[in-house]
Amino acid sequence: MRGIGALLLLTALVWAPARVAPAAAHDQVDWGKLEPEVLDYFTTLLRIDTSNPPGNESKAAQAIEAVLKREGIPAQLFALEPGRANLVARIKGNGSKRPILLLGHTDVVGVQRERWSVDPFGAIRKNGLIYARGASDDKDHVVAGMMILILLKRMHIKLERDVIFLAEAGEEGTTQAGIDYMVSQHWPEIEAEYALAEGGSILETESGRVHHVLINVSEKVPRGVRLIARGPSGHGSRPSPENAVMHLAAAVTKAGSWQTPVRLNEATRAYFEGLAAISPPREAARYRALLDPAKAAEVDRYLLTHETPHYALLHTTVVPTMIAAGFRGNVIPSQAEAYLDVRALPDEDMGRFLGDLRRVINDPSVEAVPAQSSGRPAAPPSRIDNSMFHALEEVSRRMFHVPVVPGMLAGATDSAELRAKGVQCYGVGPVAGGGDSGGGAHADDESISVDSLMKLVQFLWNTVIEVAAE
Repeated sequence: MRGIGALLLLTALVWAPARVAPAAAHDQVDWGKLEPEVLDYFTTLLRIDTSNPPGNESKAAQAIEAVLKREGIPAQLFALEPGRANLVARIKGNGSKRPILLLGHTDVVGVQRERWSVDPFGAIRKNGLIYARGASDDKDHVVAGMMILILLKRMHIKLERDVIFLAEAGEEGTTQAGIDYMVSQHWPEIEAEYALAEGGSILETESGRVHHVLINVSEKVPRGVRLIARGPSGHGSRPSPENAVMHLAAAVTKAGSWQTPVRLNEATRAYFEGLAAISPPREAARYRALLDPAKAAEVDRYLLTHETPHYALLHTTVVPTMIAAGFRGNVIPSQAEAYLDVRALPDEDMGRFLGDLRRVINDPSVEAVPAQSSGRPAAPPSRIDNSMFHALEEVSRRMFHVPVVPGMLAGATDSAELRAKGVQCYGVGPVAGGGDSGGGAHADDESISVDSLMKLVQFLWNTVIEVAAE
């Protein structure tokens, strides 16, 4: 890693081995002086192409391992597949409380290089932003986990619980190489009471003021569905009402237009209650109306048009994303297929849902079957009445003078597997909105601002100190 040797020498002088009282640890870190080191580690990781597929996460894991080794922090690598290692490192506490797990994934989605204005693996820095695939999903959490372990070690923080860092492979669609493997084969290495992972955000207003901190305590479940239309093949010059492409197109339209029932759960009810408490009067009234069954339908129609992300939280959503049909322009195919990206509410009965979907399509020539790739488990929401959530609230007040709002993520993360094992897992994230105009996760020109990255590291550090230090 370029520049790391010099930075280690500098920081060894800054972080002399003196025992720091945990109560003072919040204020003992000079984040301005630490920023160059954080950025050095971060840009080094971003320049390692870990696009999944194929992944190649071992390259990132080995780079992290080398840094931790120089700091005197042992790490272990666990790989189900060659070149796809997961890294686990641990700072031990006195064992009086159960561990806390810091989770970040080293793999990233692929890129269409021609659509980027910069090298997607160049970690280009300009106008206060760092551009690279993985900048906001999820190497920001990886570098944060690294830095927290390094600081705990350098500052000799006394801990009541172990702090575990997992830099995992395979989050972007191949969980069998990552979290599934770690849970099924190496659970004792990562077992924890609490986990902090991706999935939340520090929400800023247009003026750049932090409005609230969103901590996701639940998430929807990906349950993809395949639509398969069948009919007689034939010559393209002879129209046929049994054309499989026509039947598929009609089925896709019906499925994509289907407005599934509105349903609140524990997490979304807490989210809209919290949002109502801090929103302007008109918006607050709208969010409170969602909690009233007599008014929810009217508000739901408004959200569909004006606040789509909020609409998605209230429904099991059905979004057509792929269609495959035919092989020549003059041949009617005997089969046509489409993929529906179904994001189910955690308590959705998928058997009943598929029955309802078939009734909506109402076409015996179109089959609706579950996609085999939908493997994430559903799990209850994490609690908001424990020491971890209270720590998140305290840090939010101290750093930003704003409240925490619990919520449910419309997407999916590896927190699902942890929650299914009983870990109380919380989705935390960098600054979103405000003046940070870079591309988001999975977008062309994905980026993160330096300020946003440093706030995430600081927020996670303060939370770990709050909940783990003696």
